[in-house]
Amino acid sequence: MRRAAPVIEGCGAGLISIVPEIGEFRAKMIAANELPFPVLSDIDLAYALEVGLAVWIGEEMTALYSARGITLSQFQGNDAWLLPIPATFVVARGGRITARFVDPEFRRRMSIESILTALKET
Repeated sequence: MRRAAPVIEGCGAGLISIVPEIGEFRAKMIAANELPFPVLSDIDLAYALEVGLAVWIGEEMTALYSARGITLSQFQGNDAWLLPIPATFVVARGGRITARFVDPEFRRRMSIESILTALKET
């Protein structure tokens, strides 16, 4: 998205990312990836829960994460063991969602071409 930001902005659109990490880790992510757009923290995954895009990872995955030294509470500031489902939304000026891509497989994302097509159609 960092590389696509100028093209998206060239279409007259803006780009915002929402992450579950608290401020300190969000800031590190922004700096490490040189992100030129706003990145918001979804504290306690409140927004993700509201729109049905958060899942509890369960006891088995919690144990797996813990065994590898990964504690979500450190990054998210709570002990809920929730993860967001990655999603991309293209939202028109009036607030209507004109395109979306939701996939629990975090490695699959909405293509930049699809985003640009949706922007041109709004």
